[in-house]
Amino acid sequence: MARADIGGFGRTGRIMTTHNNIPVLIVEDDEIDAEAIQRAFQKHKVECPVEVATDGLFALARLRGDSENPPFPRPCLILLDLNMPRMNGIEFLQELRNDPDLCDSIVFVLTTSDAERDKIQAYQQNVAGYLVKSRLGDGFSDLIGLLNLYCKCVEFPPPKT
Repeated sequence: MARADIGGFGRTGRIMTTHNNIPVLIVEDDEIDAEAIQRAFQKHKVECPVEVATDGLFALARLRGDSENPPFPRPCLILLDLNMPRMNGIEFLQELRNDPDLCDSIVFVLTTSDAERDKIQAYQQNVAGYLVKSRLGDGFSDLIGLLNLYCKCVEFPPPKT
């Protein structure tokens, strides 16, 4: 599999594609967790374009694109950690929902936080789901099963250009 680096946006590459070939943006500052999620996609033979942004600012920049990089393909799934430097997950969600071009993004929170306050704030920003990492099975296997089923059963809007 080819891997390419994109500016300050974090690690990128092609790993295996969800049922509807939906790209995935992992917004995660913990390199070990990000790599574990990517390995889970590979292990379960779910093929999809995946990129990793190390915080909310890099993720927004990648979603919007710039003079050197086109916007991230949409529709897409965003797997969002909450506890990150510079811009945390809740701040990212607020910015995302206030952007007319990105407000309809599909976001799953993927975090270590089981705090009621975090759950409430995330759902107020219309996340598709709130997932606590410790409950996602060995090697994130339950996460991959959930995402694969979601992409198999849910109808997505046509790609945005």
